[in-house]
Amino acid sequence: MARQETRPHAAVKPARWAADAVATMREGARVRLDYSAQSLWRVDRMIEEIRRERPPYAAVRDVLRGFGAYAGEVIVRQAGAEWWATGGEHWVRTPDGRLWDPIDEARRCYGGHGSLRLLCRDATAPA
Repeated sequence: MARQETRPHAAVKPARWAADAVATMREGARVRLDYSAQSLWRVDRMIEEIRRERPPYAAVRDVLRGFGAYAGEVIVRQAGAEWWATGGEHWVRTPDGRLWDPIDEARRCYGGHGSLRLLCRDATAPA
């Protein structure tokens, strides 16, 4: 029997949130997310569209968490990074030891001060 690779326990929740965001965007908005760095352009635009509608933060909190987890998964896959968790918070740790908070970056995007695309670019660039 072939050995199956498993993901660290810290990745379970963010990987699920990311998968839920992918499914929701595919089924609800007809937007295809493929875990590529280029797909984060679409995610940034979706957050901007939501922000322009000005819904209360509580109404979009889970969507933003899903978008942030999706960006984290892109970084994990592109850079060979891994999820870290402590106290209910989740970060991505790149192989060079840097920590990134894509879920918080999604919140910053909603506030008009962030970009998941740029976070991914920075996280996957050599230190």
